[in-house]
Amino acid sequence: MNLKLSEINQFNNLGLIAKQLVDGFITGLHKSPYHGFSVEFAEHKLYNHGESTRHIDWKVFARTDRLYTKQYEEETNLRCHILVDNSASMHYPTPGKDKLRFSVFGASALSYLLTQQRDAVGLSVFSNQIEDETQIKSTQSHLSLLLGKLARLSENTPNTKTDISSVLHEIAEKIHRRSLVVIFSDMFQNADEEELLNALQHLKHNKHEVILFHVSDHESELNFEFEDRPYKFVDIETNEIVKVNPREVKKEYQTEMVSFYQNLKIKCGLMKIDFVPVNTSDSFDKILGAYLIKRKRMK
Repeated sequence: MNLKLSEINQFNNLGLIAKQLVDGFITGLHKSPYHGFSVEFAEHKLYNHGESTRHIDWKVFARTDRLYTKQYEEETNLRCHILVDNSASMHYPTPGKDKLRFSVFGASALSYLLTQQRDAVGLSVFSNQIEDETQIKSTQSHLSLLLGKLARLSENTPNTKTDISSVLHEIAEKIHRRSLVVIFSDMFQNADEEELLNALQHLKHNKHEVILFHVSDHESELNFEFEDRPYKFVDIETNEIVKVNPREVKKEYQTEMVSFYQNLKIKCGLMKIDFVPVNTSDSFDKILGAYLIKRKRMK
C-alpha cells in the first residue's frame, strides 16, 4: 500500500493514518529490498520473575497456563530526534497539499514505527527558532503526545522565516547522547549557505547520524511548471513581490535550483549525511525505507 498525500488528506485521525502507513509499508517489505526486516517478535521465551510484564503473550498463557514473553528481533535502544520545519515556506503550495502536511504525515509514520520497535523518539518543531519540543521516550503515551502536537500544527500560513542554522546548532548542543537526527525541511533560508552547512556539520561533529528529508513540490519549485502568462510571485516569508512571465525566467531559475540542490546533496554526501529528496506527491514508503536503511547501517 503506497499511500500518497493526495490519498490520505481527507482523514483527520493522525494516529490511524500513521498506523495505516506503517502497516502498509511492513506488509510490502517481502517484495522490497528490505526483505527480512520485521517489527514483529521473533520467538517466545519463558517469563522470568522480576521482568516487565509488558510483553507477556496472554494468548499463549491462556493455551498453556505458562507465562511467555515476546522476544523481538529489533531491540537496539535507538534514540531519534525528529525536526519539522514549520516556517512559512513549508506551507506552500496550498493548504492540505503543502510541504508541511507531507512532513507531518511522514514524521507521524516514522514516530509510530520507532515506537513499535521500542526505540525512543522526540519531536522539535521550528521556524526561526524552536517553537515546540518533546522529551525523548518510547512509550505509547508519549507517542500520543507527539502525534497530538503534530496534528495541531496550523494550516494557516505563519509569518515566520526559516533560520535552520541557529536551530541545528542549538539542537546539536542539547543532545548529549549519540542519536539519529531526522530533518523534514525545504532548507530555504536567507542566511549564507555556508552557515547552513556548518550547522549540519555541527551535528556530525557531535557524533550524531543525520537524515535530511528535503521536501519540495517538484512541479513548481524544481521544474517551474506554470502557464505561459504573467504572474505575480510573492515570497511567502518576506512578502517580496516579483511580476514576471514564467517562460522568460524558467531556464535561469531551473539552473539556479539545480545548482542549489546538487551542491547541498554533494556537501551532505561529504559529511556522510543521508540526503533524501522527497516530492509532496511521493509515497511515504520512501521515507520509511530511507530510515530503515539508515537504521540497519547504525547497528
